[in-house]
Formats: sequence, C-alpha cells, structure tokens
Amino acid sequence: MSAAVLYGHGGMEALGLRADWPLPEPGPGQVLVRVAAAAVNNTDVWTREGAYGLPGRPEAKAGWRGPLEFPLIQGGDIAGIVSEAGTGVPAQWVGRRVLVDPAFYADDSEDAPPVGLLGSERDGGFAEYVVVDADRLHDMSASPLSDQELAALPVAYGTAMGMLERAGISSDETVLVTGASGGVGLALVQLAAARGARVVALTSGSKAAALEEAGAAATLPRDADPAILERRLASVAPGGLDAVADVAGGPWIERLLPALRENGRWVVAGAVAGPVITFDLRRLYLHNLHLIGSSMHTRAHFAALAGLARTGDVRPRIAADFPLSDIHAAQKAFQDGTHVGKITITPLPDRRPGGSPEVGSVAGRPPPSRHLG
Repeated sequence: MSAAVLYGHGGMEALGLRADWPLPEPGPGQVLVRVAAAAVNNTDVWTREGAYGLPGRPEAKAGWRGPLEFPLIQGGDIAGIVSEAGTGVPAQWVGRRVLVDPAFYADDSEDAPPVGLLGSERDGGFAEYVVVDADRLHDMSASPLSDQELAALPVAYGTAMGMLERAGISSDETVLVTGASGGVGLALVQLAAARGARVVALTSGSKAAALEEAGAAATLPRDADPAILERRLASVAPGGLDAVADVAGGPWIERLLPALRENGRWVVAGAVAGPVITFDLRRLYLHNLHLIGSSMHTRAHFAALAGLARTGDVRPRIAADFPLSDIHAAQKAFQDGTHVGKITITPLPDRRPGGSPEVGSVAGRPPPSRHLG
C-alpha cells in the first residue's frame, strides 16, 4: 500500500512516500480501515520536528508523550470504511463508514485522560489503510458530512471539545479564543458558539470575516498595539471575560489574564506562540482564577463530538485538500498559516499531468495482498 512514512525527527526530508509499505493485518478486537480522508494538524509537524521537549529539557527532540519509535506513519485524523474485521469484532462493521477516535486512554473509564495518539504512539492515517481497535469506531453511516469534513474532526475538534468541557464553558458566557483561525481555534469558535457562548476571536484582520461567519460575535487583531488591543477588548467585553480558550500560549497569558472576571478560567492546549512564559502569579490567586491544561479529549468528549457529526450540527471548514502524494506540500501549506480551516489529505493517486499514479490506490478496490515490498 502507499504510505507517508516518518523515519525520524527532522525536516521534510524525514518524511518519505512509499508505494510498497506492508498492509497491516487486524488482530483480535481490531479492524482494518480503508482511509477515505485524513487531515493535517500541528501535532504532525511538531512530531516530525521533535518539538515537544522533555521534562526539564524543553529543547530535547521528542514526541508529545516522549521518545518515539521509528519508522512511523503519522495522521491522527481518520475517516474511512471498515475493510476487514479481526476476531471478536462483529462482521456488521465491515463496509461501514466510520470516524476513528485517535486517542489512547489511561484506563477504561469514560473520563480517562489520553496517554497516546494514533500517528504518534501507533501508526495513523497517512496511508491507504490503517489498523485500529474496534472500540475506537464511531458509525457515520447517516452523517451528511463529506469524508474530508469528517476527517477534520478528531484531533482539532476533539481538542476543542475537551477544552470547552474541562473549562465548563456554557451558554451566555463570554469566551476569548486565541489563534482562532487555525484548526483548533476555528473549532473552538464553532463549538462554543453552538453551545450559546459569546465568542471573541483573536486573529489577523484578513481572517475576521471567516471567523464571524463561523460564529464569532467579535474579532480582535492579534498584531495590534497592546494598548489598542486592551481598549478594543474592553469595548467588546466591558464586563470582562468568563474564560479564555488558548491554543497560542506565549505572551497572551501575561497580557490577557487581567481581563478575566473573578473566578474566570484560562484553558490552554497549545504553545505555538511560545512554550516558556512568565506572568504575575498574584493575578491568578488574588482573583481566584483557574489555569487549566487540556490535552485532547476523553471518550465522553469524543462521543459527544461524534453525535454532532452524525446530525451535521457542526460542519468543519475545509481550506484545501491534497492527495497523499503531495504530503510535503500539504504540510508546507499548513505551516504557512494563510488558510482558515482544515487541510485534508486524500490517499488516492495523483492523476494530474506529471503526477504519480503508482502511489495510492483506487477507492473501493479490494485490499492489496500483504507483502513486505
């Protein structure tokens, strides 16, 4: 089968495209999924670069849970069709359209924290086929969403759902979202607005209209002078903020923490603007503020997200779709940051003039023979 294979930490040269990668075989309790669509996330880039660091060694090369085993197929976002069922899995799953929960959990409870991720601790969806545990499957037979829209959900929208739930953000509250035009940021805007919160989005001016269309009640320019930003924030949230959903990190905690109301919550799930920060601890304890770390989602969070996907009550914005053969271009487009929404990957042949039809497969064909190629 075709697969994008990561051979170690590094630049794009560490990520290679293979047309002869072995087809995985489902074990007991597992299924083989033909990937219809996948999507690109920050974790794919950071895992490739080894940008997560280690405790006490922020500069160390590592995956999000520590050292990784290579070679590795990345891709935590997976939508597809069950192609084969291992022993112990009901045969009714075969042929069914599914969304895959990418998280590994600490225990079997509904609220267990995630301790691993497909595409990180185990092979993911940047390939024609992937083996997953059957208990990760969510039936999407009735979903009105496209394969690309479904694939946009697991990591970004799962992370956003986890942030909103852990921070207890509810209707009629005012929440500010940093990095609002990215995958998780846009998901936060949509999901928070859908539950009745008033969303203030921090973004570049060129992306404001798209965020307002997604549900933001107001937008703020992230590159504004601090004094101007403070005045603008006071005008759109005169009573202060109930919560901040932060996927940027960096200087924003120091700059915006004073804007939180008494008992306000700051939930953080990213550090693209900088992982090491300073801020005045007195602002935290004197105002009974809550600083919450949020990594991905729980089973309960993902089940709620899957319910929204079945009904079409949440519809991700797709910025661009690339064939698997253009995985490098997809990651470069993602890193450019000029898009609003998700960048997706379709593991089909590149049929453009000059493309590489030998890499990929035709959707709907039987699984290829298993071989070591």
